[in-house]
Parts: sequence; structure tokens; C-alpha cells
Amino acid sequence: MALSEGYPAEIVEIRTKTGVYGEIYQVLCKVLEGPDAGRVILRNIKGPVREGMIIMLLETEREAKEIKVK
Repeated sequence: MALSEGYPAEIVEIRTKTGVYGEIYQVLCKVLEGPDAGRVILRNIKGPVREGMIIMLLETEREAKEIKVK
């Protein structure tokens, strides 16, 4: 896999905003291709997002930790 390639994933649900300024979104995304195709993972995404968007993930092994409200 070259650096410019990736695995497409569809944003299924936007969970919460995080980061110092609320610029990071925690989203559930379904991997569409690759070794983990069909898997739904939690990832942190920076930038404007909405449900149904297709994003490219450089790797699909890691998952973000869920943010718990205190």
C-alpha cells in the first residue's frame, strides 16, 4: 500500500465533538474495502463531516477510545 492510497470508509454516525476547541469529531465509520471490509470502527476526524460521507483511512487496525462525559 502506497502512502497516497487508503481504504474507503463511510461515516455511519457522528458521536461527539472533542479537542480543545471542539474541532475533532468522533465518528463511527464502516470500512468498505480491504482486509477489514464490513467492520464498523470508531475514529477521530478533523474537519467538516456529515453522515454518509466517504473518507479514506490510511489504516483500519486502530480504533479511537470512546470519550466518556464525566
